[in-house]
Amino acid sequence: MAFFRKKKEIPIGLWMKCPACGKMAFTKTVEERRNCCPECDHHMKVNGPTRVKQLLDEGSFESIGEGLTPRDLLRFKDEHSYEDKLKKTAVKSGVSEACTAGRGTIDGHPITFAAMDFSFRGGSMGVVVGERVALAADDAYERKVPFILIATSGGARMQEGALSLMQMAKTSATIARLRDANLPYIVLLADPCTGGVSASFAAQGDVTLAEPGALIGFAGPRVIQNAIKATLPEGFQRAEFLLDKGYVDRIVNRKDLRKELVTLLEYLAPMPAAATTGETAAEATP
Repeated sequence: MAFFRKKKEIPIGLWMKCPACGKMAFTKTVEERRNCCPECDHHMKVNGPTRVKQLLDEGSFESIGEGLTPRDLLRFKDEHSYEDKLKKTAVKSGVSEACTAGRGTIDGHPITFAAMDFSFRGGSMGVVVGERVALAADDAYERKVPFILIATSGGARMQEGALSLMQMAKTSATIARLRDANLPYIVLLADPCTGGVSASFAAQGDVTLAEPGALIGFAGPRVIQNAIKATLPEGFQRAEFLLDKGYVDRIVNRKDLRKELVTLLEYLAPMPAAATTGETAAEATP
């Protein structure tokens, strides 16, 4: 008589497949590597709260504009209403919009921070995304601290029409105030960063960093190739190509990003001696 051992069930989410090399890896291992593949080092997409956890000092983050949520102002509808899509996306992604913004510290350096999230409607820029970026820039301006932004987006959000496109001008105006006040604005371009975001606030950093292999540009390479009827150079619109052309200042591996930001902050906005030595203002005054 044959005996069959009951097949063990593998817990859901224990393993994950790299979208680049196709290899399987323990989800925990990938998370420990800051969401980078242990085989090919492909930088996977991460959401705003994860960026906060990876980069900012623990417990220092205070959100900005979290109470602002997108609405279906144009009553847009195709197969499903835009309002229904927003609700489903919020549940699936775990965030309320495609931008997480707030204030915090990195190695003690006070900063204002914003991170876009591709898992929410492809990181598309709508009214609330633009408003959160603008509020974050205004906060940096008012507190006289650096503004750090991580940009990843598929472009403007079509369901919000011209209201979405208006965010390009609004965010650019708030960034201009930072420049006039000589306040550092550091941008990290993550995969992908395209459309209206790449043509506005993502392109205006005093220092522009990029993650390895990130797709960066306005229109996608297939659209451009079809338009000009010519073969594009190898690696066109990838971070490495743009570094060679001078558009990107530096490509930074995610495991080194926090250290890189600390170095930039120490150079562009060094803290007063009292803050770095732990003295109080009264103690530092002779």
